[in-house]
Amino acid sequence: MSSQKITTILLDCDNTLVLSEDLAFEGCADLINEIATTKSVPLPQPFTGPSLITEFVGQNFRGMMVSLQKRYNFSMTDAELDDYVRREEDVVIAKLKEKLVPCVGVDAVLEKLAKEGKYKLAVVSSSALRRVKASVEKVGQDKYFGEDVYSAATSLPVPTSKPDPAIYLHAIKVMGKRAEECIAVEDSKSGTLSGTRAGIKVVGYVGPYPEEEKEHMTQVLTEAGAVVVMRDWSEFEGVLERIQKGEL
Repeated sequence: MSSQKITTILLDCDNTLVLSEDLAFEGCADLINEIATTKSVPLPQPFTGPSLITEFVGQNFRGMMVSLQKRYNFSMTDAELDDYVRREEDVVIAKLKEKLVPCVGVDAVLEKLAKEGKYKLAVVSSSALRRVKASVEKVGQDKYFGEDVYSAATSLPVPTSKPDPAIYLHAIKVMGKRAEECIAVEDSKSGTLSGTRAGIKVVGYVGPYPEEEKEHMTQVLTEAGAVVVMRDWSEFEGVLERIQKGEL
């Protein structure tokens, strides 16, 4: 492969920059169970945070609700959905502001990249913009991204969720970048598909998964299009170098 000039690093937020998925899905589960009761939806059993993560990691709340309406054959008005989306944001943001911490090793990588000044850094997430900004601010990462924080739930004319590539295409258009000069870092199948479908090379990251799931998730992300999968952020510098040389 020929070498390529990478100018821009696009980073997913949840469980890539910050350890937010467990906290967020815990809040989601409570709200979804309440919706199921209100709508008389016969769930086989109430959702828990871990059971939601297994099914919906990488998707935002709106995307989850669309999927669940199809699966259990119930409906809600756009106004109802918008109201639940706002409530979910409030619940999750409160949990994140209380307990959120960064992913292991990522702060050192961000600091080094910022000092070098070679790359544009941006956050590209499915989650609501208010939640993403609250997350990076809570752990002190906001200084690395400025206004380059993009949300599939908020930044687009029509809200969507990964694996739709729309948010990646929007982010690179706003920043005036081409897909081939960008790389993305993603921890989920839906996120990896989103970046890959936008024509961007995706680096998978499985650090936050339980040890017994890491091998399986490495395979899942590889099959979704990741050119390489990291277990730890300490691998990123070497991975970036290999991409720059055209080895990946």
